[in-house]
Amino acid sequence: MSAAVSTEGAGVPGIRPGNASPAPAPEAVRGGVPLAIAAAATAVYGLLGVQQWRSFASRSWDLGIFSELAKAYSELRAPIVPIKGDGVNLLGDHFHPLLVLLGPVWAVWPSGLALLWTQALLFGLSAIPLTRLAIDRLGPGLGTLAGLAYAFSFGLQSAADVQFHEIAFAVPLMAFSLTALLRGRIVPALVLAALLVFVKEDLGLTVAVLGAVVALRRREHRVHGAVLAAWGLGWFVLSTFVILPLLNTAGQYDYTGNLGSPLDVFFPADKWMTVGMLLLAAGVVGARSPLIWLMLPTLAWRFTGTVEFYWTWYWHYNAILVPIALAALLDALGDRRTGRATAWLTADAPRPGGLVRTTAVAATAAVTLVLGSQMPIAALARPDALAHSPRWDAAQAAVAAIPDGTVVASDITLMAYLVPDHDVQWTHGPNTRVPDCVLVDQAAFSWSGNPPADPAQWAADTYQVAYQPLLDENGFQVSCRTEAL
Repeated sequence: MSAAVSTEGAGVPGIRPGNASPAPAPEAVRGGVPLAIAAAATAVYGLLGVQQWRSFASRSWDLGIFSELAKAYSELRAPIVPIKGDGVNLLGDHFHPLLVLLGPVWAVWPSGLALLWTQALLFGLSAIPLTRLAIDRLGPGLGTLAGLAYAFSFGLQSAADVQFHEIAFAVPLMAFSLTALLRGRIVPALVLAALLVFVKEDLGLTVAVLGAVVALRRREHRVHGAVLAAWGLGWFVLSTFVILPLLNTAGQYDYTGNLGSPLDVFFPADKWMTVGMLLLAAGVVGARSPLIWLMLPTLAWRFTGTVEFYWTWYWHYNAILVPIALAALLDALGDRRTGRATAWLTADAPRPGGLVRTTAVAATAAVTLVLGSQMPIAALARPDALAHSPRWDAAQAAVAAIPDGTVVASDITLMAYLVPDHDVQWTHGPNTRVPDCVLVDQAAFSWSGNPPADPAQWAADTYQVAYQPLLDENGFQVSCRTEAL
């Protein structure tokens, strides 16, 4: 392996003889621009969360679920989440022990909004190493554009729009790991990658692929790569087939039934659109880098899955793939200081020309910009974007009407808002406990357009005990058992 391919910076072995290396970007640019982009991304995604919080834009029950997990960890309890069912340990749903870090966050700020800002901060943080690397390799102009294209990519925007998911912790880990890898800092890169197995069980396969790439492309680190591959594969098997069934109330891995036939992997066309968008995010030329193979495990389970959300560019499933896309792009475009592509591609490959570099970086931005008003952060441009919903006061009154510490069955709208002071379960869930109170939002999508006309009677019929109406204001209705008041 040529020494040229692993160098970083001017004045080191590997600069081609007779060629003066380009002047390095000013330190103010290398340090300031990545931090500015990270701060902007954190602010934008955080404000998107505020907009959702104030407008009751609940995409699913996930924010409520992770709020209960954070609350449990803050109280030094196992992550029992009644929203998912009686006694459900969320570590038996997906394997994400790294989410214990949400415990201190919740202790300081017990609100679902805290989780949205935490995710925004993690997304912003991930832009720092990748942007700095892009500036070093491509120069201040193209590097800054690449950093902006990543920070506001469709993958991160759609993830932020569907609110908090555990994958938020994987994004900066992947970004810092791949940056270290491309800088030739193999051991730190592998250590950071190894932590991904504690974010979600399927990421063990991604870690295994990264270990295989290192073992095959760096002879001097073949053992390191093999160990990482074994680590990733081992944790995938252990978490999926042992730990998750052990902690699952049904004694199984809940998502096996979501997998279809491998013959369905190529259809429908939504899957090809997702692949095309990811290739554009990698500037197309990024497909030449072996780092692009890190996308395959995630795409494999998504495209063999029977859930339509898995297939498209929307939702949170692409968030972990966009740092891979940018890293692959930077790998394929090489380093302006050496004039060669990197070791991860091939030692003797010439660095692509200026037109290719500019076009490739432009493609990473264009794939998001072409979606225009469909992009979630476009909503922040509205003059009233951060205004409270006209139903805000009614919602606060509904939450306040329920005694603290009681068991509440709620539909999705106010689920996360109830978690700090109540034991919350879902009105449509499998719970056997009889709730003290029931909160119904007539506009909640979880009723499929058919909410109960009389929530107190619906609750009495469902739980076989008497409930009395307590509040009916602007579509929010609270009914409670007499003994709960």
